[in-house]
Amino acid sequence: MDLANVKMAVNPFCEIGIEEAVRLKEADIATEVIAVSVGASQCKEQLRTCLALGADRAILVETDEELEPLAIAKVLEAIYEQERPESSSSGNRVSTATMGRLGRCSRR
Repeated sequence: MDLANVKMAVNPFCEIGIEEAVRLKEADIATEVIAVSVGASQCKEQLRTCLALGADRAILVETDEELEPLAIAKVLEAIYEQERPESSSSGNRVSTATMGRLGRCSRR
């Protein structure tokens, strides 16, 4: 499938997660909101959307490989260890072919 002219968007479940994190920050429960994406350079546009929604920073782990959920979970684990957040959240499901497996692969 040729996706060259398709405008990608933030997964709606992840968008809800970002919005809730921003609400927690506004209520002084959280101090910083960091959006993270693992994927091709085209993910920068979705991270800009997260910044526009109120995230303080965005991290892109750039790869052109199609990663399995376990590999993505390991990348997120490494970021978690580096950033040492007090808490983390994500959308409750994904709208892609991973069918919710990422959450089960992740320990955080």
